[in-house]
Amino acid sequence: MCRLALLFFLISSCFAQELRLLPFLKDYTAERAGSWDRTGANDDGGSRNPLQPKETRTLAELEGPGILTHMWFTIATQERYHLKRLVLRIHWDGEPLPAVEAPIGDFFGLGLGEYFLWESGPLSAGSQKALNCFFPMPFRKSARITITHEGEMPVRSFYYNFDWEKHRSLPENTAYFHAEYRQATPNKGWTDDWSRNGEEKVNSKPNLDGKDNYVIVEAEGRGHFIGVVHSILQNQGDWWGEGDEMIFIDDFSKPRITGTGSEDYYLGAWCYGNCGISPFGSSRPTFSYQRYGNPVNGGDHRGAGWMVYRFHTESPIPFTERFKMTIEHGHANHRSDNFYTVAYWYQTGPHRKRAPLPPVEDRIPRMFNTGGPTTGRP
Repeated sequence: MCRLALLFFLISSCFAQELRLLPFLKDYTAERAGSWDRTGANDDGGSRNPLQPKETRTLAELEGPGILTHMWFTIATQERYHLKRLVLRIHWDGEPLPAVEAPIGDFFGLGLGEYFLWESGPLSAGSQKALNCFFPMPFRKSARITITHEGEMPVRSFYYNFDWEKHRSLPENTAYFHAEYRQATPNKGWTDDWSRNGEEKVNSKPNLDGKDNYVIVEAEGRGHFIGVVHSILQNQGDWWGEGDEMIFIDDFSKPRITGTGSEDYYLGAWCYGNCGISPFGSSRPTFSYQRYGNPVNGGDHRGAGWMVYRFHTESPIPFTERFKMTIEHGHANHRSDNFYTVAYWYQTGPHRKRAPLPPVEDRIPRMFNTGGPTTGRP
């Protein structure tokens, strides 16, 4: 294995491998772009120049070659659901279309618009509303990071730091980081006349081609899929996660990978304890690990909120021409809950044009009357 290949193998492995790289000398310069007060005073969050409604502000313009290695944000505002109203965008190498486009809360896994603490390898929300991202984001010529305020109240203070490495060059096979927000509010289930997930008419319906599945991401080009954060607001009772993931790689006529249940894809099991089988007396355990987790478990009644995630950092899913990641909403898509997702992937070349973000008011979580049961298991 050549020196460069060995280096990339070590970088792509777990945190323990990061420690193994520490003794080796670095040939990049460490850089930072942030919101620090250029006058030398202490107004680091810009309270003298608050972020105004309808304003798009460029936070940083970086000159490559480089790798953005860490992003940190924290926000001071009284406006509820500002996590859904502030939109983060990143453009690489002067491309007119953003490679990253998502409400800032959703990008960091806070897809229901409220803060909670959680931690994974690439993303975390720390104490006192600290948002952190560690996905490496390379660029050859430039990086432009913006925030757009689609709310109604000024953001009093908007703090941020971007840590990045300035390199002499990047390897030819370096791909660009992408992130895309999608939602279904609600998903359109094929029936509203049901009282529990296990009914025969629900369980016997076939779905082999992924028709009407919720689409997490669709990409064109060469690259690899690395994961998703997924927030759910239940419009119906009973367990939301009877759906299977179906992953289409290059050939969209049939899925290459088909799963056994939503919680199984997100590397949990048995309704995350809501099946009533927990041996420890708790029906709602939560957890967040490096690659997978369920940090919010709202139960299985109407109005329950959830967050689950999965990162394929141990083995990203490669594609050479196109890729589509989908998941059922209930078995064969019988359920009509709200889904909010951000998908993350790397690819080379310009990406496909995506649909515009939903209007800001449509992004605010709220329940819909979609029939079906209103409560779950006791």
